[in-house]
Amino acid sequence: MRRRAWLVSAALAGAIGLSGCDRSGPFSAKPSFKGVDITGADYARELGLPDVEGRVRSLGEFRGKLTVVFFGFTQCPDVCPTTLAEIAQVRQSLGADGAFIQTVFVTIDPARDTAEVLKAYVASFGDDVIALRGSEEQTRELAKSFKVFYARVPGKTESSYTMDHTAGAYVFDSQGRVRLFTRYGTGAEALAHDLKLLLAEAAD
Repeated sequence: MRRRAWLVSAALAGAIGLSGCDRSGPFSAKPSFKGVDITGADYARELGLPDVEGRVRSLGEFRGKLTVVFFGFTQCPDVCPTTLAEIAQVRQSLGADGAFIQTVFVTIDPARDTAEVLKAYVASFGDDVIALRGSEEQTRELAKSFKVFYARVPGKTESSYTMDHTAGAYVFDSQGRVRLFTRYGTGAEALAHDLKLLLAEAAD
């Protein structure tokens, strides 16, 4: 699972790097990010899924904050809890600035990840982490719009399946524009570095 997810992450990062981003305009002076700079990308534009309370959430409501969006599932053995724990660690390391980081977790397994399950799961990584859960069709459409891959891998029983999925997160700036794709395994230090750059940019 870990190796497959990492390979998917690496493949996606390479693809989005090759797809190119507009180097002109408001981001012409590029900071030196540790993550994959996808500033100007024409995907990952919106959320549009309900949270665990049934409220449809949008990127626009997080303006003024940096938003980190990660697709995963609660029964994920390693990639998902590690990623969410690293984001939580970074937020804590930023001190007061950590309040300007919003984590959004999108489940790719709505069949098992009920609203109650999701609510309890994300609470382990912070009291303001937002979990989104759509229908199977809504989930597929949103994942496609983010260029996120996922697929069910059969288990020994019908309900014991696991999920292969893109192992990385998207970072949006304070204006709600997608800026980075962070590969799984890059580590909390690299993420903290990049978030500090974006926070400094927002303060200018």
